[in-house]
Amino acid sequence: MLRFKNLGSGSTGNATVVEGRCGTLTRRLLIDCGFGIRQLQARLAQAQLQPDDLDGIFITHEHSDHIGCAQALAVRYRVPVWMSQGTYSALGAPDFDGLLQVAHDMHAIDMGAFNAVPFTVPHDAREPLQLRFTDGASHLGLLTDLGHASDHVLEQLKGCNALMIEANHDPALLDASRYPLFLKRRVAGPYGHLANEATGSILRAVRHSRLQCVVAAHLSARNNTPTLAKQALGRALDTSPDDITVASPTAGTPWLTVTG
Repeated sequence: MLRFKNLGSGSTGNATVVEGRCGTLTRRLLIDCGFGIRQLQARLAQAQLQPDDLDGIFITHEHSDHIGCAQALAVRYRVPVWMSQGTYSALGAPDFDGLLQVAHDMHAIDMGAFNAVPFTVPHDAREPLQLRFTDGASHLGLLTDLGHASDHVLEQLKGCNALMIEANHDPALLDASRYPLFLKRRVAGPYGHLANEATGSILRAVRHSRLQCVVAAHLSARNNTPTLAKQALGRALDTSPDDITVASPTAGTPWLTVTG
């Protein structure tokens, strides 16, 4: 069985737990760690978890809302950490006390109860990676922080039964915002963040009859609303906006089961 819970998603911090169970074996991977350690512990507790319950941490890229307390958490609780060599270099090569594992595009990480397959994405970071998970029967795609979907990205999302995908901004709200021009261009650029309709285009490209769960993530607090995101993604899937889950920056999502 494969399930996941977002602990919070947005510019103030990002973290998601993916859990797989195979017989009596349960394994959990924390994807991103973009909070202070006390805040992360509190969010794990809300998921009925403790840091000791984690079997690994995967960092998608070096931006502060994703790296957060990763080093402190890993070293304190002796949790292995995966990230790309580019991410590690961009962080200044911090000391993970022997816990660091270098992740590579399309090199699967065997977590025992499930596999996590990293894949490269176009984003303004050194070597960003996102992830596809499978327990053999069901497939989950996690995709945040990218400016557009390359063919490589689309290929990794095909056949997923559940997706957590960035729906960062509404272009009209971004254009009318008080962001300086350079920041507007960065957010809307090909290595920035996905607009709602761009996310919808990705969903149209990869939708299939067994795609049962879609979570809109990394919404901008200033340049988007849950209603706009849900409407755009609902249109793309020809479904009700109420069928789209939005990951809250404060509460994340409930536990969601991925069914093949």
